[in-house]
Amino acid sequence: MAIETIAVVGPTASGKTKRAVSLAKAFDGEIISADSRQVYRDMTLGTGKDLEEYEEVKFHLIDICEAGEKYNLHRYLRDFNKVYTDIRERGRFPIICGGSGMYVENALNGIRMPEVPTNELLRKELEKYNLSELTQILSGYKNLHNTTDVDTLKRALRAIEIAEYYRRHPEEAETARKSSAQPLKALVIGLDIPRDLRRASITQRLRDRLEAGMIDEVRNILKNGVKPEDLIYYGLEYKFLTLYVTGYLSYEEMFSGLETAIHQFAKRQMTWFRGMEKRGIKIHWLPFDMTESEFQEEIKMMMQKEDFR
Repeated sequence: MAIETIAVVGPTASGKTKRAVSLAKAFDGEIISADSRQVYRDMTLGTGKDLEEYEEVKFHLIDICEAGEKYNLHRYLRDFNKVYTDIRERGRFPIICGGSGMYVENALNGIRMPEVPTNELLRKELEKYNLSELTQILSGYKNLHNTTDVDTLKRALRAIEIAEYYRRHPEEAETARKSSAQPLKALVIGLDIPRDLRRASITQRLRDRLEAGMIDEVRNILKNGVKPEDLIYYGLEYKFLTLYVTGYLSYEEMFSGLETAIHQFAKRQMTWFRGMEKRGIKIHWLPFDMTESEFQEEIKMMMQKEDFR
């Protein structure tokens, strides 16, 4: 069973981009980003795009929407499948790279989300309900395993809109179910970095990005019309830096709080990746500090085997 794609995963500051670029060069590939925040234009330092690392390698799903928008898994899977198919049809090799485990896992599982149009009539009918009432309505369509669909009125309305569309179009809803998906034939590589080195790398990377102008980046985004609350929505760097530039935090409070938040985020990333393994996606963990030649040779050996997933 031939491998169709390689995915490079790992916690923040583990060197995923560098490794993905190395593989793209070795296998005539192009990189598909799997990062929930690198899709936004102007949000460069805060999301750690490291665009200079790509060199001549072509990359996708970075800088594809405006800062202030609310990108989501539905849009990502739609965009991913379009790009993935295009790369394969052109005879190139797709390399998936990113730390957003939910994006990576659903893409690898072959989940395809149908395009759900806006239902203005339904929305008009739902305008009279508050968030609690909308939550109750949504629970009539499905079991609510988490609260992300109902943390705002706008999201609750959209969730009901999608659920109603699925009810009326069961044949399309089936494509969004894992049971009917066609998983990608993927070799998944995880970058294993010791916890103490990961923490040191995160702290140094944060200092470097602040020195490179991350605070000015946030100021410019706000100056260009993005509301502070919309920027805070993205969390991590954009939450703490927005609170700093708007006067709610001192520099020391911002740095300390942000450093802690990124450490916690990296821990959550690793928890997701361990969950992916429990859910059937095999991740081959390799030392983050292998030389480029060692790394490439190891991957080439793995690709000759069949039990990669």
